[in-house]
Amino acid sequence: MKNPTITSGWLAAILVALIVSATALPAHAQKVDDSLYRDLGGLDVLTKVVDDTLALALADVRIKDTFKETDMKRLAKLITEQFCELSGGPCKYSGDPMKEVHQGLALNNMQFNALVEDLQAAMDKSGIPSRTQNKLLALLAPMQRTVVTK
Repeated sequence: MKNPTITSGWLAAILVALIVSATALPAHAQKVDDSLYRDLGGLDVLTKVVDDTLALALADVRIKDTFKETDMKRLAKLITEQFCELSGGPCKYSGDPMKEVHQGLALNNMQFNALVEDLQAAMDKSGIPSRTQNKLLALLAPMQRTVVTK
């Protein structure tokens, strides 16, 4: 069986395809959709929402004891980074994986839900529309499986 002959037209097409694929942006350099980040109000609003959420959590009888050994300033920084990154903002989460961080804390669904309620109250206080809140909450919801261990 003879090998098919590559015509000059095919050769040109292959070369163009190779050049285009070689110059295409790598996955990490492609534009990230930052619309949720912008809809949330950017870093200033996210920082305020996290600060308000943690203040509510510290006053929330259902979960305040969960934070008694916690560096709240560091926690606020990490949660802000996480929300910023998840929503398409320019931040990078610098903390440990959620499973590792929450290992041994024996958190239950009631505690998880209480923190979500405090987060929603903080977003309401900052005037973030429900639709935008729900988009962020949808990104956070899968963490429940790694945070809740009891």
